[in-house]
Amino acid sequence: MNEVQTLIYVQAAAVAMDLKLDTAQAARVASHMHRTTGMAALLDAFPLHDEDELAELYCPAPFVDETR
Repeated sequence: MNEVQTLIYVQAAAVAMDLKLDTAQAARVASHMHRTTGMAALLDAFPLHDEDELAELYCPAPFVDETR
């Protein structure tokens, strides 16, 4: 999306979610969103392989049922 399309999206989403954004607020949100989508595109373009993912290092804490 270009900047104008991003602004239109933000304004439509604000209406759908009943958020009261004035013109300046919507423009700031759109600017941040447009920049963030650009950064996400850079990450998407970076080639990663399965072995690059360190998900196996994640170990959630054991669930403790405190109702017993």
